[in-house]
Amino acid sequence: MNIFVGNLSNDVQEEDLMNLFSEFGQVKEVKIIRDMFSQQTKGFGFVEMPGLADAQKAINGLNTKEVKGKKLVVNEARPKTDSRKRFNGGGGRSSGGSGGGQNSRRRY
Repeated sequence: MNIFVGNLSNDVQEEDLMNLFSEFGQVKEVKIIRDMFSQQTKGFGFVEMPGLADAQKAINGLNTKEVKGKKLVVNEARPKTDSRKRFNGGGGRSSGGSGGGQNSRRRY
């Protein structure tokens, strides 16, 4: 199961999460999301645990646990959705924006 871990302190490292979650079972992977330029943490990450029962125990045991001064938010990760296409029109003229076509002259 892929687990979302939010509200991370800037001081939390992958090793810290590995140690926390391994108390509940096998941890396959830990990834803290960082800014690609500054490498500063974005305050969240993901932990992959192969055992569903262990993952659920970890979620229940670690959600709201204080780590390095901040209370963690821990829950099952939701699948990534590409919401950018829906909201910025994807860059095409058919997005309904003022691309200069007939639609830009319509009055409602």
